[in-house]
Amino acid sequence: MERNLKNVLVISFGFLLLFTAYGGLQSLQSSLHSEEGLGVASLSVVYAALILSSMFLPPILIKKLGCKWTIAGSMCCYITFSLGNFYASWYTLIPTSVILGLGGAPLWSAKCTYLTIAGNSYAEKAGKNSKDIINQYFGVFFLIFQSAGIWGNLISSLIFSQDSNKAEISEESLACCGAHDCVTDTTNTTGSAEPSSSLIYTLLGTYTASGVLAVLLIVVFLDQIKSEQAETEKEILEAPSFWSTFLATFKHLKDKRQCLLIPLTMYSGLEQGFLSGDYTKAYVTCALGIHYVGYAMICFSAVNSLCSLLFGKISQFTGRKLLFALAAVTNTACIIALLLWKPHPKQLAVFFVFPALWGLADAIWQTQTNGLYGVLFEKHKEAAFANYRLWESLGFVIAFGYSTKLQVYIKLYILLSVLVLSMVMYGAAEYLEAKSSPGTPTATKDENAGPITQETHM
Repeated sequence: MERNLKNVLVISFGFLLLFTAYGGLQSLQSSLHSEEGLGVASLSVVYAALILSSMFLPPILIKKLGCKWTIAGSMCCYITFSLGNFYASWYTLIPTSVILGLGGAPLWSAKCTYLTIAGNSYAEKAGKNSKDIINQYFGVFFLIFQSAGIWGNLISSLIFSQDSNKAEISEESLACCGAHDCVTDTTNTTGSAEPSSSLIYTLLGTYTASGVLAVLLIVVFLDQIKSEQAETEKEILEAPSFWSTFLATFKHLKDKRQCLLIPLTMYSGLEQGFLSGDYTKAYVTCALGIHYVGYAMICFSAVNSLCSLLFGKISQFTGRKLLFALAAVTNTACIIALLLWKPHPKQLAVFFVFPALWGLADAIWQTQTNGLYGVLFEKHKEAAFANYRLWESLGFVIAFGYSTKLQVYIKLYILLSVLVLSMVMYGAAEYLEAKSSPGTPTATKDENAGPITQETHM
């Protein structure tokens, strides 16, 4: 096997193992640690720390440690979060959430840098176009990585389904599920019983082992960047200083189109935060039990992955406006239905329809918003994507931050309001773009959209 491809596979399976653990844990935080909103508070802290780390840590760590050891070290930050869940409290989960958030940006940046260097190296040897090889490597990476959400959630559901203490959920308890939930700041009134401590420890042990295997895979099998590639590495890592990056990010807000896209970008974080923080708890865990959370999120992950591939291909024929309209209509229908629906175990299929439809819409928000940023801000991509990460991460922080303070129906109305505002302002951005560059094709998909899309999923 060609050495560069071997390294791509090592990174891909390393990330698969790591995010099998983190993805499964993220889906369960609101249900496992509902007391005083600890679970969603930890996720809010993760994304707040991610915002800070993305501004200055990646170039510093990659220059000091190199790509291989930055990846390995950052993966260890994710393992600390799994360990913090063993004895979940404000004194364990919040610090480990900060550590995870700080490690997130260097991890993704080092991965992108490594794959780019590997692609350039092979292209030079083989006499091929470097962009084609780099896109091919990223394609292999995401093909393998995208399944992490499926495996992580499958593991949790299979383990929790072994629980012999499943409680029968009363009609009185079911009345507290859904949009008009009865959950308060300090109590967990969901009808389902928590799984036994032994099953929780089994799950956390499995996730921790998966993270440790990911680190070992990188340390043992991933090659360091060779000396002859040092010049390529230097070019890629020629990053501006923290202050210049920080200032460029906010100076980019002088562009009216960027300001108009802020609600759309924040909505992406809000809607993902709602699904993993509120839908899993107020609908699935409340009415069916925590052992169904994984199965519901598998539907989301599987449909999201397939539709990401599909919409990335067909956007050149349909144009992004039609796809954005499809996502808006799908999400609007889901939000209205969730406001009206009274979840009940007898309607089992419905619990999986919502995450599937949500996955379809999210695939459009991710692929097309990234492509939109790449097309509109082609000359200022670094500042533009820094804004993308900033505003989407802020959406996550807000979604998880107010999760325990508001009832679900209020959060659904907020989602709907932000969605309507997003579409109006997106339309204005498209109008400004068409006015400034008539005749320019708008369906182009940015070649770097793939790696950026997944950074925000942590």
